[in-house]
Amino acid sequence: MDLYKRALALQQEITSHRRYLHTHAEAGLSLPIAKEYAKKQLEAIGIEAADCGMGVAATVGQGGKVFLLRADMDALPMKEESGESFASQTSCAHTCGHDLHAAMLLGAARLLKEKEGALGGTVKFMFQPAEETLCGAKHMIENGILSDPPVDAALAFHVNAGHGSVGEFLYNSSGALMFSADMFRITVRGKGTHGAYPQYGVDPILIGSQIVIALEALIARETDPQAAAALTIGSFQAGTNTNIIPETAVLLGSVRTNAPALREMLVRRIREAAAGTAAVYGGKAELEILSGAPPLICAPALTEDIVRYLQETGVPDAAPVPGYSVSGSEDFAYIAERVPSAFLFLSAGFPDERGDFTAHNPKVRFNEDVLPLGAAWLAHAAIRWLEEH
Repeated sequence: MDLYKRALALQQEITSHRRYLHTHAEAGLSLPIAKEYAKKQLEAIGIEAADCGMGVAATVGQGGKVFLLRADMDALPMKEESGESFASQTSCAHTCGHDLHAAMLLGAARLLKEKEGALGGTVKFMFQPAEETLCGAKHMIENGILSDPPVDAALAFHVNAGHGSVGEFLYNSSGALMFSADMFRITVRGKGTHGAYPQYGVDPILIGSQIVIALEALIARETDPQAAAALTIGSFQAGTNTNIIPETAVLLGSVRTNAPALREMLVRRIREAAAGTAAVYGGKAELEILSGAPPLICAPALTEDIVRYLQETGVPDAAPVPGYSVSGSEDFAYIAERVPSAFLFLSAGFPDERGDFTAHNPKVRFNEDVLPLGAAWLAHAAIRWLEEH
């Protein structure tokens, strides 16, 4: 029986994994329910699982090259409004589809365990927390996910909601698939005073407003128009009353780009622009980078190999879409910096009104028909890569 047919036979089991994780959604680095569930399900099929920091690691096969399959498991701190019968019962919601990723990897683990004797090497499984905060992959790297045994190549999938057709997969083997992200805080320090006597103070709200304008100019006047970058100030907090100039103001923002050199330049210039603007008005401004990830740039040869493997499986309506790029960010980029890696988007959309919402919307829904397909593709890609290496 080929892997896709076997995955279809396991569809109910894979779907039950997804729905359990969906109902018990957790956010952040600590995912005790998801972590225990992944370990329990792996051990139930004869795969020994171990903690890797706050994530879970496991392997099948023995010796040879090592191919890593990764799935994230974290949700978002928001209330779900999907109307699904298995909607989240917590204060978090799987509105980005990570529950599907983890379920597909559990399905792939079963498929690979069933073929373990024929594997030409080792497959390592990585169940990761905290992708949404862009720190989970780095955390697991620091806890040894890429060593013991050392990883030679890696693969991850991400589902797409919306109106796309199941069977469609999107990739980029010639440039950045996803942008870098640097989340930052700028603290502006002035001097408080009564609003009737502004000459005795230094207004951090005025300074913060000028900093916002200065930062927008970095994109408009210092970034090559042929490059790609996005800068957002998402929060500006200062003051408590109508007639008091406060001591401080705090700006929260993010900057994204598809080029490592441009990322470095923009972070440096944000720091300089904030400090310089504040100095003009007699205040001070400090930049703090809260979290971040580099651009996700996949290994071209590996990506083309994965596309070839996926087209071998006989999945009906399989449709590769090359040259895909999005301005969102993904901390799998830390893996891709260290080992040859491929990352593909799988459509999990609907042709009707169920596809009206996309990721991170409280009403988003995902097509579960993608689950056996994703499980089969992960397993087949691992088997074929090990055969060829």
